[in-house]
Amino acid sequence: MNLNLTTDRPTFVTHLECSMSGERYEADQLHGLSRVGRPLLVRYDLEAVKANLPRRLLESRATDLWRWRELLPVRRTDSIVSLGEIETPLIPIPKSGGGGNVLVKDEGRLPTGSFKARGLVMAVAMARELGVTKIAMPTNGNAGAALAAYASRCGIETIVFCPEDTPEVNVREIAMQGARVYRVNGLIDDCGAIVGKGAAEGRWFDFSTLKEPYRIEGKKTMGLELAAQLGWTLPDAIFYPTGGGTGLIGMWKAFDELEQLGWIGSERPRMYAVQASGCAPIVRAFEEGQEHAERWEDAHTVAAGIRVPRAVGDFLILRAVRESGGKAVGVGDPAILAAVDDCARRDGLLLCPEGGATLAAYREALRTGEVDEDEQVVLFNCATGLKYPMPEAPNWLDRHGPIDFDAL
Repeated sequence: MNLNLTTDRPTFVTHLECSMSGERYEADQLHGLSRVGRPLLVRYDLEAVKANLPRRLLESRATDLWRWRELLPVRRTDSIVSLGEIETPLIPIPKSGGGGNVLVKDEGRLPTGSFKARGLVMAVAMARELGVTKIAMPTNGNAGAALAAYASRCGIETIVFCPEDTPEVNVREIAMQGARVYRVNGLIDDCGAIVGKGAAEGRWFDFSTLKEPYRIEGKKTMGLELAAQLGWTLPDAIFYPTGGGTGLIGMWKAFDELEQLGWIGSERPRMYAVQASGCAPIVRAFEEGQEHAERWEDAHTVAAGIRVPRAVGDFLILRAVRESGGKAVGVGDPAILAAVDDCARRDGLLLCPEGGATLAAYREALRTGEVDEDEQVVLFNCATGLKYPMPEAPNWLDRHGPIDFDAL
């Protein structure tokens, strides 16, 4: 255990490790990708965590993201930047989900309305701790909003680049929360190329997905929470909306750490990486038996958050899916929109399009026998549906005229 004497926060981080080569990197230093251009993973002294954190102690704490502090990388208490990262609920959807065994983990309850808050709160806290003063990032919307909020809260200058068709509400909230935001005539990887060029020139630190090590650590709390909420068991299957795939990678890491702590067994959920059929590089690579995914050309879908033509952590996503016995699956926009509509009207839960994609994928997996209706399944709704365009509601009533109450 490395205890920083300037703080009351014990840390169990030992080092960072290249996810491909295993090369070791020192903690407490600013890192981007590894020397072979792959994500770095944070490693912990889990035997020391086990000795210092009895499960009953964890269970006595408030159920927020920071209850997991021994399994998180922040060393200094005063580095933490928070907007109230709660444990998100598991919501049954018995009507649209076809029974009582389907639960939605509703990440839209987090600050800035999406699960991007988990990753960005950790990444920004570590940037603050390591002395970063200026950040740039490409985004399809929600990640930029989370970055803007947390960076503004702790005084880090932020520049965000987003595709030109990013939903207007996302662009405006990014600007409203203090970042300089620019629309770019291209897709998110085109925006990422601009960020990378500026970083190479020393203008800012590159906060692109998986190009710094700590967003994974924030996102892995989804897996830690899920295990605790289900009584230290895991569901039979998880359907996760997959663009960059940080959360899927993070959850797979979380399950391994929990097993090493002795808090769960070796059983794992089947992991389903859900993509839109109009942008499905992981699905194509999975079906072709490839380890890496080629860029998806002409990417398009109503689910902007998973419109990621190329993911730097592609091999980590594919590895987790295959090791778990799961699949990468694609669903079309009509099925996504139908799932969103059905869940809202029948179960009262307004999913974002990306969350709708997981429900659509589950329904298809149920139809083909990939999953059984008796299995416990968790779908991830990654953002509040309130951020997204909704169908018109055109009915109008003139209170001064005769009212046909039967027609109402």
